[in-house]
Amino acid sequence: MSKVPLKSMGGESVGEYEIADGLLEFEKGDQAVHEAVVAYRAHQRAGTASTLSKSMVAGSGKKPWKQKGLGRARAGYKQSPVWRGGAVAHGPHPRKYKKKISKKVAKLAFRRAFGAKVEQGEVIVVDELSVSAPKTKEFAAVMKSLGLDRGALFVVEGPDANLLLAARNLPRVEVVAAELVNTYQILRHRVVVATKEAMETLEKRLA
Repeated sequence: MSKVPLKSMGGESVGEYEIADGLLEFEKGDQAVHEAVVAYRAHQRAGTASTLSKSMVAGSGKKPWKQKGLGRARAGYKQSPVWRGGAVAHGPHPRKYKKKISKKVAKLAFRRAFGAKVEQGEVIVVDELSVSAPKTKEFAAVMKSLGLDRGALFVVEGPDANLLLAARNLPRVEVVAAELVNTYQILRHRVVVATKEAMETLEKRLA
């Protein structure tokens, strides 16, 4: 049984939250984590880079000048990649960078990443997390009470407009729903802060 600190929004310790060791992975899964992160980052790429090939550049098929007699190099067409305004040789074209990983590998990666955070003491559970108004100052006060001066990932049960608006201007801070949080987000932030309700959802995903 792994234990993580349970705190109130004011930063006071109110006990410990227990997580069954069977839900976490502490040994295997490093390769799965690597594959999950690579797949996630690849999926974020737009893949819209596009250049013109010879057939796409506007222009006639007329030779710029005759083949011989002028003392200049031979030139067959103005769309040549060696000319300014011509085509691009072997340039990028729209493509998909998406990589596929199996559900089994993705689940192992999630369990390994979360297990590492628990093992390193970088997971905090709070009894509740809310702000009365979408004010950055109010959310910053909560972070200060929890001793989070270098940002954190806040995992909540469901989307909260006030929380999202209050946290969006703070550096290295992200608010995400428990059912949507992924391996990359867990690894990207130094500390993971989850509400008790969110932990119940996370445990279902880890089971």
